[in-house]
Parts: sequence; C-alpha cells; structure tokens
Amino acid sequence: MTVTSTKLRPLFALSFIILLVPQLIAAPQVQTPNPIAVFTGSEYLTISGVQMTRYRFDVFNKESFSADLFAASPKLPPCGRNTSSSRTWVDLYDQNGKRLNGFCALGKPDDLNGIWFSMDSNTIPPSWIYIELTDRLTNTKYKSNLVETCL
Repeated sequence: MTVTSTKLRPLFALSFIILLVPQLIAAPQVQTPNPIAVFTGSEYLTISGVQMTRYRFDVFNKESFSADLFAASPKLPPCGRNTSSSRTWVDLYDQNGKRLNGFCALGKPDDLNGIWFSMDSNTIPPSWIYIELTDRLTNTKYKSNLVETCL
C-alpha cells in the first residue's frame, strides 16, 4: 500500500500548525516604557563649606523596568574607575538639555527612587528637569516627562 500526496497533505498541515501555533500565542514582549519622573523634595546640606540644595526625584513607574537593565555590566565601558557599572545609566537634565547629574551604578529599578542633583543654595534651580535612561547594551534611550523642581 502506497501513501499518496493527497493523504500526506493533512499530515503536513497539522505538522505546520503544531509548530506555528505556540509561536503565535506566546506572550508578547513587554516593551520598556518611558520613565515618569516625580519631584520628591529638596534638602539643604553643606559640602566643603558651601551651602547646597539637593533636589530629589523618583520614577513613578520604576517597577515597570526589568532588573536586567540595572545588572552590573563589566563587558561594557566603565564609568570612571567602576568597571562593573550598570547596564543602564541615568542622567538628569534641565529643560534646555544641560546635564545636571548622572548615575552609573544603580543596581535595581527601585534605586530610581534616590536620584538627585545639587546646586549652590544661592543659585536658582531650573524650573523643569527630565531624566533619561540609557540602555548601553542596546543603545536605547528612555526619556521622561518634564517635572517641576518644586512642590
């Protein structure tokens, strides 16, 4: 008894469905959102005899970011002498794009609750700032909303 091509067609179709369907119904890749920056307050301190004001910020949606983004990444270029800086670096900018401060060694998304910049207390701070997360592995930037520097 020989098998004809008409009898094999359903078998090929079934094989194709068995191989393809799991890929079609697999969970979609979760896309990394842009950070939502919030001002959390300011504090006054003295550094080397100079009165400074530290402006503190948080990222409201920090739990939406994968821990992988903040893993130590010794294969990527170092941050100064830190040869195991994190995969993602965080920078704070004023509304005109001037860099105010940066963080290259945050270890987990929850560390986004402690980002800040400081200025001499006699200096008027920028009215608005934004933050930018740079995933150095994929060269992807995630830019936040503009946030006021006062409550």
